[in-house]
Amino acid sequence: MSTQKRTCPLLSVQPVRGLVDEKFQFVVTNLPPNQKVTLHSLHQSDDKDFWEAFGHYVSDEHGSVTGFKHESLGGTYEGTEPMGLLWSMRPIPGSRHGLRLRKRDIFRPMEVCISVYSGHLFQGFSQQTPLTTSVTERWYVAPGVKRVNIRKKEIRGTLFLSILTLIHIPRPGPYPGVLDLWGAGGGLVEYRSALLASHGFASMALEYLAPEDLRLEDTDASYFEKAYQILKNHPMVKKDHLAVLGLCLGGAITLSMVSYSKVIKPQCCVCISGSHLMPVDKSLSELFEEMKNHADKLYVNENNQVIHRNLILSLTCQSAKVDVGRIKCPLLLVNGDDDQTIPAVESAEDMAMMMEKAGNRHLLEILTYPDAGHLIEPPYSPHFRATNYKLEWTKERIVMLWGGQTKPHAYAQEDAWKKILAFLWQHLSAPVTSF
Repeated sequence: MSTQKRTCPLLSVQPVRGLVDEKFQFVVTNLPPNQKVTLHSLHQSDDKDFWEAFGHYVSDEHGSVTGFKHESLGGTYEGTEPMGLLWSMRPIPGSRHGLRLRKRDIFRPMEVCISVYSGHLFQGFSQQTPLTTSVTERWYVAPGVKRVNIRKKEIRGTLFLSILTLIHIPRPGPYPGVLDLWGAGGGLVEYRSALLASHGFASMALEYLAPEDLRLEDTDASYFEKAYQILKNHPMVKKDHLAVLGLCLGGAITLSMVSYSKVIKPQCCVCISGSHLMPVDKSLSELFEEMKNHADKLYVNENNQVIHRNLILSLTCQSAKVDVGRIKCPLLLVNGDDDQTIPAVESAEDMAMMMEKAGNRHLLEILTYPDAGHLIEPPYSPHFRATNYKLEWTKERIVMLWGGQTKPHAYAQEDAWKKILAFLWQHLSAPVTSF
């Protein structure tokens, strides 16, 4: 029996529980030397779809495979990339087409089952018996993060507050605040705000497309100003330590608000994959109507995927641009140079020239990532090159091409997140320490 124990493969994944932006490490021991094995990850999403990733390894002379030391020789990722078991995830064979992995219930962890199989496998994992298996939990909320529903003056959102430190000592607050705006996919998307709160911010995820009692005709600058004031006036938020962070349409809204609003005056703002060519100076319904008028600029490629960026480029008359020369706070632009949805790189270059002319170029910082696509999300999120999508302004269901290549996009997400957090801490004068 002692011989049996020594030769039984063992898998350790640490930490067993951690935040989604925290790296894990895996170590497989008690293998024969030079044995081919496949490391396989499996996750069932909140939508009940299964996602997987896998890497091919060869054990060393000690019969071990170590994620931070050994290379994957093939599979869904290659190289010394232990987090490839997450960022290269894809739907298992036979799944519905055009899926996107999004966390809906942030108070349940993302459970990932990691298994070791003999040989270099490409498929049929469910029909094989693994040598060993371990489960790790990935959380968007740290212990002590509190969720507060916001239902005031027709505003729909969720405020997340981190009320405990890592060692469970109460954090009295108030905290620096972030207004978090997602894109045109709509709905109340909470997971990025929950993660921001896990790093010590008071982050408010705002729903601004199709809330039950709000029409697009009523979603204008005043809606975002009311939301900003609710965040600013909350007793647990530092009134003069506020930021606005937006992705895609949320980025366009961010640029419009900080350029023109007399109410929204943040200490800094972050725009991910956004553009100043989509001014939100009236209502969202009018913006969507203008986009509808340029629908002939949408291009459908040979894979029946819609390339959206040319439509935005068609909105290029000078009067339609957000006057970013009016921005008075530090601005961070985060872009992928293979963004097929928004001409984010061209927009950033034009914004830099406009701000140079206006004398506020020193406020602008641009991060451009080679071969990254549109959906730059928190670290280790799977890369989605194209997914199902509903155009808000036509209600048509399409397959949207977001762009990007998996490994460079994964690097962009990891690097950008670190720099976004550093940017927010720097300009919100928050403590250096965080979760």
